[in-house]
Amino acid sequence: MRNLERRATLSAWIFLTPALLLITVFFFLPILAALLLSFTDFDIYALGDLDRLRFVGFGNYQQLLQSPLFWTALGNTVYFVIVGGPLSVMLSLSAALLVNAPLTRFPGFFRTAFFLPVVTTLVAVAVVWRYLYHPHYGLLNYALSRFGIAPVDWLGDPNWAMPAIILMAVWKNFGFNMIIFIAGLQSIPTPLYEAARIDGASAWRQFRYITLPLLGPTFLFVALMTMIGYFQVFAEPYVMTQGGPVNRTLSVVLLMYEEGFRWWNMGYASAAAFVLFMLILAGTLLSLTLRRRGSS
Repeated sequence: MRNLERRATLSAWIFLTPALLLITVFFFLPILAALLLSFTDFDIYALGDLDRLRFVGFGNYQQLLQSPLFWTALGNTVYFVIVGGPLSVMLSLSAALLVNAPLTRFPGFFRTAFFLPVVTTLVAVAVVWRYLYHPHYGLLNYALSRFGIAPVDWLGDPNWAMPAIILMAVWKNFGFNMIIFIAGLQSIPTPLYEAARIDGASAWRQFRYITLPLLGPTFLFVALMTMIGYFQVFAEPYVMTQGGPVNRTLSVVLLMYEEGFRWWNMGYASAAAFVLFMLILAGTLLSLTLRRRGSS
């Protein structure tokens, strides 16, 4: 019996080893290298001569936290998460409830239609939305003009640029969470709703006392994944506004990209990456703690 267990364990390790090696080489080692870089002044000159590489300790972190540009990028990122995250979750849940409703015809068609933006290339989506947001020829401003509202420079106005990007991001990404919510809704036992209807519970009470509590784990997963993804916002402002106007759409990841691959301040960019990692970790732990207290 012990020989069989040893053989099974050995077989498991043989099958796991290639995957573990790939994860180590392409995930853990780069993270370790980035952490080490964050304590150095590694830049483009150090590529040609490693003697120029110096250990600066927490100098990059100190410089980062004293930079007004970093705090601007952090504020924009937090704004994107706080506004875009709940909008994405609410829209995903609403779409899931509509698609999963018993009276909905052709649910497969609507699932596919709502999920289609998720698999669409962001560049193609950005090109379409840039035309929608065009200050003179955009469809959105044309619709506003029918109500006598003056055109808005959605991507050029500092007050509207981030909301415009949030709207595009929510539209593009809500379909993924919708599929997860549909799976959560379909896992709720039907007899619970039947018993509630027999007792005279309205649709709102069924949603309030059956659907929402039983969707708690799904809500937590969707909220965490959305928060983590939105903290890493990069492609939307990079393609749509390049961080403008006046840095109102500059995100932390876009700042990292510019510092690391435009100015080759790799140590500084690595420090920004780990500050963002700590913020995401803190947000995740806070969400798990609140969930644990709410369920106890």
